[in-house]
Amino acid sequence: MTPIKIALIGECMIELQETEPGNTKQTFGGDTLNTAIYCARLARELPLHVDYVTALGQDNFSTKMISFWEQEGVGSSLVQRCQDELPGLYYIELDNHGERIFHYWRSAAAARKCFEYPGSETVLEKLAEYDAIYLSGISLAILTEKSRTALLDRLKQLAEAGTAIYFDCNYRPHLWPSASHATHAYQQVYSLSKIVFLTSEEALALLNGARGEQAHKVLQDLGAEEIVLKDGEKPCTISVNGTLSVVDACQGTRVIDTTAAGDSFSAAYLVSRCFGCSPYESATLAHRAAAYVIGHKGAVAPLDQMPISGKDILNCSNKT
Repeated sequence: MTPIKIALIGECMIELQETEPGNTKQTFGGDTLNTAIYCARLARELPLHVDYVTALGQDNFSTKMISFWEQEGVGSSLVQRCQDELPGLYYIELDNHGERIFHYWRSAAAARKCFEYPGSETVLEKLAEYDAIYLSGISLAILTEKSRTALLDRLKQLAEAGTAIYFDCNYRPHLWPSASHATHAYQQVYSLSKIVFLTSEEALALLNGARGEQAHKVLQDLGAEEIVLKDGEKPCTISVNGTLSVVDACQGTRVIDTTAAGDSFSAAYLVSRCFGCSPYESATLAHRAAAYVIGHKGAVAPLDQMPISGKDILNCSNKT
């Protein structure tokens, strides 16, 4: 079987985690990079190839972060290494409930101009070699206007040619000049998307206060084929061609750190759907992955105890 090829677009940053007051641990992370890693972990037992698309510097941190994700099985052939550029950095504080408080230093990050460097046109052309492209609202938000326009124009071409576009809203208001600015950019992607992921809070902010089934209807009217609406510990709802499914989240999970909960959910769901699992089974596996991730500190939970694997996806796809 010819491997399914997925390219994930975004920004990888230097991550500093607060392990306890006064002590930190340094690693690397970013929303779509986290998703890429969890996709690659599932790819160990699947005919699936995962690449990451971003721009970095030629500094030591950039070299180390590429090595970090390559060890997880994420390819770097579409990464641009740019002279005199640097990656961004963020610091994670945690409150007593495991909720995250982020502090960012990313205004001069190389990824902001990802699609306007000398090699960017080649990268955009090579996206046609992939079966699916995944990006998030953060992927769009951190780009300069020029890079964002170049990416959106290319995504439209790819979608028209049959490439599957997967979009996680991941709305961060502080990254946008205004809510209307974000809404305009998002609406350009909804109409191209095979699957849109969003939370109930994002629906309220981005879809004029829409809730539940109304949010599904709005996104369907905007052109999205499949919508996954997440609601924390409550069941998620999924609509495909007007058919709505409700899937319970995992209960009783001890929350240590919610970092990458949504990223791991998206990875498990989209890979499951790529290999023919039903929306219900895909969301069930995705909930299991997210429940595991929030029980550990940091964006990338230990590999050896992952509760789902590519074999689980093959098993559910064989039943479908």
